[in-house]
Amino acid sequence: PPTRVPVMPPSWHPCVAMRVPVGPLSLLLALFLLSPRGSAGASCPPRCVCASNLLSCSQANLSAVPTPLPRFTAVLDLSHNNVTRLRADWTPARLPHLHALLLSHNGLTFVSTEAFTNVPRLRHLDLSSNRLRTLDENLFSDLGELEVLLLYNNEITTVDRTAFENLGRLRKLYLGQNRIARFPLELLREGTRLPQLALLDLSANRLRAVPAGELQALPAWLRDRLYLHNNPLACDCPLFQLLARGHRRRLSAVVDFQDELHCVLPGTPTPIKILTLAGRQPLNCSEAQEAVLEAYLGDSVTLGCDSRWQGVRSRHWETPRGERVLGDGGNDSVVLLANGSLQLRALRPEDTGTYACWVSGPLLNETLYVELLVHNFTLHGPHDTLNTAYTTLVGCILSVVLVLIYLYLTPCRCCCCRGTEKPPAPRDDSINSSVLSTTPNHATGTGEPGGSRVASGAGAGQNGRFKGGGTPPVPPRQGPKAQRKVSDPDSVSSVFSDTPIVV
Repeated sequence: PPTRVPVMPPSWHPCVAMRVPVGPLSLLLALFLLSPRGSAGASCPPRCVCASNLLSCSQANLSAVPTPLPRFTAVLDLSHNNVTRLRADWTPARLPHLHALLLSHNGLTFVSTEAFTNVPRLRHLDLSSNRLRTLDENLFSDLGELEVLLLYNNEITTVDRTAFENLGRLRKLYLGQNRIARFPLELLREGTRLPQLALLDLSANRLRAVPAGELQALPAWLRDRLYLHNNPLACDCPLFQLLARGHRRRLSAVVDFQDELHCVLPGTPTPIKILTLAGRQPLNCSEAQEAVLEAYLGDSVTLGCDSRWQGVRSRHWETPRGERVLGDGGNDSVVLLANGSLQLRALRPEDTGTYACWVSGPLLNETLYVELLVHNFTLHGPHDTLNTAYTTLVGCILSVVLVLIYLYLTPCRCCCCRGTEKPPAPRDDSINSSVLSTTPNHATGTGEPGGSRVASGAGAGQNGRFKGGGTPPVPPRQGPKAQRKVSDPDSVSSVFSDTPIVV
C-alpha cells in the first residue's frame, strides 16, 4: 500500500519546535530586531536624514533641536539652521554615543553652561560662524573628552580663563576672526590647564600685544601651531626676535603666513611686516640668533633639545669635538637626560662651542644647534681673587678720592691771618710793597695814622725809588692792634722783593 506522509500544521516547522504567532506582535518584534542598536524608540526626526549612527539635519530650517533624538546617534549635524539659543534641555535624554556636534551657521547668541551635561563623550564641537560674544566661566567644563573646538567667525570679545577648565584632552582650539583684545595666554604657560593643546588659532582678532618672552619659552611644537597673523600688534624687538627665530626654525605658523604678520609703528598708520624690522628705524632690531648660553668655569648647564615635532622617536647629541652622546647616558661630565636634554657638569674652557641635537620625528628629521660660551673665570670665586676689570675700577676710584682730598682739604696759610674786612690789594702793590714801608708816627698827638697818608701822597718810596700805586688808605681803627695791621705787608711775597733793607 502507498506510504502515508503526515501533514504538518501550518504553524509548525520541522527545524523549530515552537509555535510562532502571526499578527501585530510579530511585526513589532521584527522592527525591533532591524532597528540600529535595538532601540525601540529610535526613529529618524522629521526633515532629517539618518544613516546608521549619523543624523543630518543641515539646512532644514529648524529653529530648535528636534526631539527626541535617537540614543545611538554618534554624529549630529545641525548646521545652517536658525537655532539661536542652545539651552540646557535641548536634549532631555542622555546621548552617551554622541562624539561630534555641528552647530555652525545658526546665528547662535547664547549657549547655556549646562548645555553639554548630557553629551559627556563629545570629542568634536563646531560652534563657528555664529554670533557668540562671550565665553563664560566653566562653559565647556563638562566636556572632559573634547579634542577639537571650533569658535572662529563669531563676535567674541571676552574670554574667561575658566571657560576651558577640565579640557585635559583638547588638542585644537580655533578662535580666529573674532574681536578678542586679550586672550589668557597663561593657560599655555602653566601647562596644566591645556596640557595636550597643539594648535591655537588667534588670527584676525584685535590683539595689540603678546608676551613674546613667555611665548618663546613655550615648546616649539606648540609655537609651530600658534597663529597670530592679521592682528594689530605693536612693533617691538622682542616680537621680531620671536617670529624671526620661528622663521629660521621653519615653524608653520610663521612660514605659511609671513606676509600676514604685520605690526604698527608709533605714528605710522600703515602696518608693516614684522619680519622686516631688522635694522629698521626707529627700533633698529638686531638679527635673530640661534640659542646662545653663557656659563662660567665649574658650573653645570642643561642644553634643551626643543624640537617642533611632538612625537619624537629618538634624539642624540654631538659635541663641538665631534663626539656623539647617545640615549644610553654618557660619562661623568656629559649626561643625556630622559627628556632629551644634554647636561654638562664642571665646565671647562674646552667645552665652549656649538652643540647639535639630532631629532628623528614622525614625519621628518630635524637638527637643532645650541652655542655655549664658557667664560674663563668663576662667577663665585674666593673673596681675595679680583679680576682685572674690578681692580682697575677700584684703582680709579681711589685716585679720584685722593685728588679731591688734595684739592679741598689742604690747609691754607693765610686764611686765618688776614682780616676778612680788608679788600685785596692790586697785583702791582704786592710787587713794590716792602716790610720796611713808612710806618705811622705814634708820637703825633691825635693817634691817627698820619704817616700813612704822607707816604701815599709823596709818590716816592724808600731810597728814592718811585712807588707807583702807593699804599691804599686804611680806615681808622681804635687800639694798638688796628695800627699794627696797617704796617702788615699786602702780600706774602713782599719779603722776597728787591727793595734793599735800610738799617
